[in-house]
Amino acid sequence: MFREHRSKKKKLKILLIVLLSLLLAAGLSLLAFFYVFTVKNVTVKGNEIYQSEAIERFVLDDEYSWSTLYVFFKYRFRKTGQLPFVDSVSVSIKSPHSLEIKVTEKAMLGYVYLRNLGQNAYFDKEGFVVETSSQVIAGVPQVTGLDMDQVVLYEKLPIKGSNVLKNLLLLTQMLKKYEMLPDNIVFAADFSCSLEYGDIKVLLGTSDKLTEKIQRLSYILPKLEGKSGTLHLESWSENTTDISFEQTKE
Repeated sequence: MFREHRSKKKKLKILLIVLLSLLLAAGLSLLAFFYVFTVKNVTVKGNEIYQSEAIERFVLDDEYSWSTLYVFFKYRFRKTGQLPFVDSVSVSIKSPHSLEIKVTEKAMLGYVYLRNLGQNAYFDKEGFVVETSSQVIAGVPQVTGLDMDQVVLYEKLPIKGSNVLKNLLLLTQMLKKYEMLPDNIVFAADFSCSLEYGDIKVLLGTSDKLTEKIQRLSYILPKLEGKSGTLHLESWSENTTDISFEQTKE
């Protein structure tokens, strides 16, 4: 009887020790949550469209966002709101007081203005509409002169005309490759094309020899900085290599 009582007392003592240990661990965790893992430094990477401060406000958007642990787990296990022009946002803890936010923005090669909606439809390298917005993004050229039916988000641009979309995508990808995206890409009724860089207009003509024309343009355009006029590439070929620049008369 005495041994049984002693055994129960020992088990109760062990149980109390376990409970106290759990309470102590929980208390230390709470102390760490409230006093150690607090947001003091935030680094934002991968953003070009949005300023870092705007991304930071988007991520730290509620009353518990003072905690680095809370923000980390929030973006790891929960679906959060989305920013226009942004594919994904990830958050990592660099130290108890430091967060790193990585932004992956949507790859946009151009946009068309939808007059009936008052919106811009931004498209990617495959011609899919990735975003519609009234916002104009710096560095993304506007495409004008194309005939389209209703534009649908996440579907391809419904451009009328044989191979016009294919040629547009080839053109924008080449311009992106050579870091020469213009302010505007203008299509005429015959689908001939011109580029506008401030006061410089570049006539490319039809899609014939489009790759070679853009390669030539990459050599010439830097030399025209500060000038105003029209560069004629529309008649260029391997046999007719003359390229002229018609300077605007002052």
